[in-house]
Amino acid sequence: MGRSNTIALSETTKFIVDNRGKTAPTSDEGIALIATNCIDNKNLYPVFNKVRWVDKETYANWFRSHPIPGDILLTLKGSQNGAVCLVPDPVNFAIAQDMVGLRVNKKVIDPMYLFAALRSRDVQHQIKILDVSGVIPHLKKSDFDKLILPYPDIDTQKVIGNTYYSLCQKIDLLHRQNKTLEAMAETLFRQWFVEPARRREIEGGEAVESWEEGVISDIANHSKISVKPQSNKNLLYNHYSIPSYDDNKKPVKEYGIEIKSNKYQVINNTVLFSKLNPHKDKRLWLIQDESVDETHICSTEFQVVEPHEKENLYFIYGWLFLNDNYREIASGVGGTSGSHQRISPDIIFGFPCPLVPSSYVKKYNLKAEPIFQKQGRNHKQIQTLTNLRDTLLPKLMSGEVRVKMN
Repeated sequence: MGRSNTIALSETTKFIVDNRGKTAPTSDEGIALIATNCIDNKNLYPVFNKVRWVDKETYANWFRSHPIPGDILLTLKGSQNGAVCLVPDPVNFAIAQDMVGLRVNKKVIDPMYLFAALRSRDVQHQIKILDVSGVIPHLKKSDFDKLILPYPDIDTQKVIGNTYYSLCQKIDLLHRQNKTLEAMAETLFRQWFVEPARRREIEGGEAVESWEEGVISDIANHSKISVKPQSNKNLLYNHYSIPSYDDNKKPVKEYGIEIKSNKYQVINNTVLFSKLNPHKDKRLWLIQDESVDETHICSTEFQVVEPHEKENLYFIYGWLFLNDNYREIASGVGGTSGSHQRISPDIIFGFPCPLVPSSYVKKYNLKAEPIFQKQGRNHKQIQTLTNLRDTLLPKLMSGEVRVKMN
């Protein structure tokens, strides 16, 4: 594809949903109001992340307009400046300030191509250098005529757009499957260990209420195998960090020379519990992968929780994550106020839990294991498809790779 044919973003749209530069009045319930933190370049559609709400009257009368299915959301300000998502069908939200909804002129450009092009490396770079703020990244709507996109023939547009969208769809489907599986895992855990209906008897007729009370340290180790910085300069490590957790739980690959501070070794069949701001972000990472070895390390912001017995892995994960216990544990944060509060490992390992008989845990595992294994397989496929999508897009945009239309 040649680079001579271009088009300005301002020429590709027939309408822009722009809801002024001020905050809408919110309510305790109603219709979700998504902000820029709900938009990123990894997900096909917006995610409901710390949303606020507007009532029906505000939804109907305060906003200038609302996005419709197929519109493209583009953030204009903040750390997520230039993030792009599609509007789903049906639309179950309103959009807050600092983003716009682009209604594509289909007579001018293929909508899925525009979606892909806006996420492409070159266009994302343009968005960053068009920043006019100096402090907070800010793209002005009036500069849309300066945002220049490659503009191939319509057949090429459709190939690029359909290819990119198809990969996004598959990734989105797997994410939704994993959310369903997580809900199933939570329901199963509650049935076996929380709800009174399941607390009647276990093998041999022993009442569950007679389970001995203990603490997490009775069934799990406080694993702290330290990895020194630059311990092996040429060895490639898989680094599990807070940012990598947020980035689709994808460890960052780093050479030993890039490791600047002490780390913990990650062990297979463990749970990583984030000690940083657990009251704000529910970060628990189930590690169940036979490929995990000494090259897998984690930030010391995570606590490696290693079961004494492997059979307790799903129970520990469930007890820490799949019910209301997490909130109680996370309430024990300390340190300075603000964005860097931490929880002591003593609180994690001293948290009460029942000492469930091995025979009962094994029965639970027969039900739980297929759910968690399916989640794991889906997660690996998500990572594979995401890598393919993000590697393929610049090659498609440059013409290095061509895909034939069916």
